[in-house]
Amino acid sequence: MISRGERLANYLILTAFAAFALFPIVTILSAALGPNDSPGFAGSGPLDNFAAAWEIGRFGSYLRASLAVSSFVVVVSVVLSILSGYAFGTMRFPGQAALFYLFLLGIMMPSEAIAVPLYFDLRSLGLTDTFWSIALPQVAMSVAFGTFWMRAYFRTSSRAIVEAARIDGASTWRILWQVLVPPARPAIVTLTVLVFMWTWNEFLIPLIMVTSESLRTAPLGLAFFQGQYTAGFTLLAAGSVIVATPVVIFYLFLQRHFIRGLLQGAVRE
Repeated sequence: MISRGERLANYLILTAFAAFALFPIVTILSAALGPNDSPGFAGSGPLDNFAAAWEIGRFGSYLRASLAVSSFVVVVSVVLSILSGYAFGTMRFPGQAALFYLFLLGIMMPSEAIAVPLYFDLRSLGLTDTFWSIALPQVAMSVAFGTFWMRAYFRTSSRAIVEAARIDGASTWRILWQVLVPPARPAIVTLTVLVFMWTWNEFLIPLIMVTSESLRTAPLGLAFFQGQYTAGFTLLAAGSVIVATPVVIFYLFLQRHFIRGLLQGAVRE
């Protein structure tokens, strides 16, 4: 049983870590809502910085591009991860171990190591400076982790339920989508949140693959915005808040399922 002193020490440590984590966020928010320090800026309201950053930085276009890329990557990656995780977790086939280790290699390989060769490969296919040059590499990287994640879940799923469904005449496809996927909702939601955050925050691949302004994602647009307005920190802070807000909203909307999926994964592992 935890003593009162140990509980108090835990609270103090957690409070210190929370303050350390929240300090940069509070600093950015206070700067974004404070007086503008850019020369010649006449706005004085608390939201004027956001309006100016939105208009000058063209964040509307960047957010639409990020939303399109993130939506595509999340949907395709999660579906492919469920299918491949189901195959690796419940089936036996020749070359299974070698193929799974190949997927693990995709997790261990940093994007910096493959960005330049990938650029030349996509250029030879005529896909650079297109939507696909941003989305497809991120689908490949996300499926590598998603396969590992969903395989761990399906390997610990109830064999009795699967066998009962097979006795009842259910096909492999029906067992997956009607028997195994509904209980796996927390794990799938956790994977969805992680893939969305990774895709939304990806900077290197859009920087290398695209040159058109209409294809710039939000983090890339923020970097160009920073290059233009290094003298005005308040506008940069407002732009940072604009770029981070969709991820925060998405996480807050799914946080219960996200935490439940992480806890289930910890228990299963």
